[in-house]
Amino acid sequence: MTTILAIEDDPAILRGLSDNLVFEGYTVLTATDGETGYQMQRERKPDLIVLDLMLPRMSGYELCRKLRGEGVATPILMLTARSEEPDRVLGLDLGADDYVTKPFSVRELMARIRALLRRSQARSDLPGDLRFGNVEIDFRSYEARRNGESIEMTRKEFAILRFLASRAGEVVTRDDLLNEVWGYESYPTSRTVDNHVAGLRAKLERDASQPEHLKTVHGVGYKFVP
Repeated sequence: MTTILAIEDDPAILRGLSDNLVFEGYTVLTATDGETGYQMQRERKPDLIVLDLMLPRMSGYELCRKLRGEGVATPILMLTARSEEPDRVLGLDLGADDYVTKPFSVRELMARIRALLRRSQARSDLPGDLRFGNVEIDFRSYEARRNGESIEMTRKEFAILRFLASRAGEVVTRDDLLNEVWGYESYPTSRTVDNHVAGLRAKLERDASQPEHLKTVHGVGYKFVP
């Protein structure tokens, strides 16, 4: 049975969230502060984490950063009362997979949880490591090397490269990348994908202006060539 860890310090919200998750057939673990949530994740290995941002002892931001820094790939859905875009972007950049702003619709929340779980299952078939040219990538530990030297890459860059590599030789559209990597409905424009791919080329290609591995298919998207 799928296990979901809900970390929320508001008792009423946590109770309602837990009741609805149980009704949907999930096994539910709960925590009311970030430190307890962190320990519970280490001990119970849930399939998904619903994480409030404003928590005692360790904030949702800090917990997300800590888990991703340790290589934990469990999907994280953030709950936040903040509606400002910078707060949402920060959470996503730290490694959250999606977010819902309070007050939220239970139906929408459950739909987003189901979508994250589906994507997580699909990712289990993605490559764990990758080697091409003079580049070595370990997607499990989020480590990248070129000519034996460490390269700093963002989580989004790892995710884009991993998805492209899983379809090596095939054309991947920008919409496919937006749905797979960003995975939320209010995603940015396709220009965001182009900017991230340009960043990857600068880090991984011998000549970013004439890429050998991350090729553009004009008017459609991109193709990874090992």
